[in-house]
Amino acid sequence: MIKGLTALSLAVVIATGSTALHAQSTQATDEDTSEATQLEDQLSFGEEGPQIGQTYTAEVIGDWELQCIKTETDEDPCQMYQLMADTENQPIAEFSLFRLPEGGRAVAGATLVVPLESSLPQQVSIAIDGQAARRYPYAFCNTVGCYARIGLTAEDVAAYRAGNSATITIVPALAPDQQVQLELSLTGFTKTYEKVSIADQ
Repeated sequence: MIKGLTALSLAVVIATGSTALHAQSTQATDEDTSEATQLEDQLSFGEEGPQIGQTYTAEVIGDWELQCIKTETDEDPCQMYQLMADTENQPIAEFSLFRLPEGGRAVAGATLVVPLESSLPQQVSIAIDGQAARRYPYAFCNTVGCYARIGLTAEDVAAYRAGNSATITIVPALAPDQQVQLELSLTGFTKTYEKVSIADQ
């Protein structure tokens, strides 16, 4: 009887001890996992770089992005870019600028993309710091929007460098008696312009 009780007690002790050890092991594992997760939250696993032909933002200077296209060469071609929003902070227009080779009247070129609902006959105008505005025709439209291709002289670029902001005015096709004005910030223009690539002919 004693032998049976001893065996039974031993079985209970072994079972209890095993359960306790399992519980401790499980608790320790959970704690280790939690600690590991907390440590991983502070780490970066990196991300793949841009692939050949992809556009990426190399740098942000002021309100401008230096956008580049990944190539097989050591130096990727870059342009300066700014996304403009309306009063409700909804993206509405894009402005990108690139430099041109010496020898021509234009030292830089810009592309302005506005919504499809813009009135083409009314064109688009740009005024720097409230100065006299210049009007530019639209070159074409596609599913993205309507495009104006703008040539900038050395005097134009100097005005952009010295300015605080430019007001871009477009006219809605469905409301030709109204105007929509967008602000193009010139903060960071000079430093970004110096890093822009010269476009190939």
